[in-house]
Amino acid sequence: MRYHHLGELPRKHHIAFRKADGSLYAEQLFSTIGFSGPMSTMYHINLPTEVSSFEDRGAIKRDYIEEEPLRHRHFKTAKMKPHGDAVNGRVLLMGNHECEWNQVYVAEQMKTFFKNTDGDEILFIHDGKGELQSMFGTVKFREGDYLVIPRGTIYKLQFETLPVRMLAIVSYGPVSIPRRYRNEYGQLLEHAPYKERDFRAPSELVTIDERKPHEVLIRSRHRLTSYIHPYHPFDIVGWDGYVFPYAFNINDFQPITGAIHMPPPIHQTFDGNGFVICSFCPRMLDYYPDAIKIPYNHSNIDSDEVLYYCNDKFGSRKGIEEGSITMHPLGIPHGPQPGAVEASMPHTRTEELAVMLDTFHALKIAKNALSIEDPDYWKSWQAKS
Repeated sequence: MRYHHLGELPRKHHIAFRKADGSLYAEQLFSTIGFSGPMSTMYHINLPTEVSSFEDRGAIKRDYIEEEPLRHRHFKTAKMKPHGDAVNGRVLLMGNHECEWNQVYVAEQMKTFFKNTDGDEILFIHDGKGELQSMFGTVKFREGDYLVIPRGTIYKLQFETLPVRMLAIVSYGPVSIPRRYRNEYGQLLEHAPYKERDFRAPSELVTIDERKPHEVLIRSRHRLTSYIHPYHPFDIVGWDGYVFPYAFNINDFQPITGAIHMPPPIHQTFDGNGFVICSFCPRMLDYYPDAIKIPYNHSNIDSDEVLYYCNDKFGSRKGIEEGSITMHPLGIPHGPQPGAVEASMPHTRTEELAVMLDTFHALKIAKNALSIEDPDYWKSWQAKS
């Protein structure tokens, strides 16, 4: 997203960079989209290719429901119990060939390092705070943060207190800032709902020169492999480039409002292959005379809409609680429940806070989601007799 650097670097890339004893640091190019996308260059104390052993840890379970009726759905994640860490505690709720949505109620600290090479990760921290410790350095996070972690990043999450609720969205393609927010040089434009200073890159590079076994759990091709390196994976003395993890807080999103109700694209925060992420934040409501303050009925002709509610203050929805997830599939209309439009008219402001995933290919529901589903959600649009 922008150039950043930490630690020690040689004057030029691909030239000899020596340690105090005269031996060479090991240069590594960390590139995306082959050699055509964003990349970073890093310098290791040890060879990044050196491995002591490895072991297959099995397939990642992706158990989807293949056949069922089309309907609107409501999942209550408040029913979930804390278990596992930020990686092995992930519960897959839905996904397709371009992304997946995992719910996590973290009960334990991570004991091993993790590297996801299947995709970029967008972690949303519903509550709690801590540190994202990575090969690129440390990013402190807090409630409401999105953590964007590029594929191939070795990292560990450490929380100050537990349990912690979070989302883990895995994008099988790159995650980026929407193109319409940027000029031809990549700088954010004045109409963008945030600025570069709102994004928090690693602030401290922690270099650990330690020769003893360390495990890195690698996700690739939807399988897990345990790699044992004979050194600490945070052995980088310096790096620079455009690929690194970063944090952005949902409360730093600057909502765009209008006289008449504005469409969901104004809430877009991130862009992925085949999906977008939007942030619905507290804001002033529409102010044209007799303006309807909540979304109109809408047919998702070619898009599935998933909303995660960070509070229970969403004006167009009934029966929603903090931690609810609604899924409105393509092919059938959705909109305010009976009475919601009239109830919204006197209001001038909303305090809603929600994360939305819109996909352009149908999502499959995982069997894990059935135990927390409200089976009567679809009835909430029925007229009262």
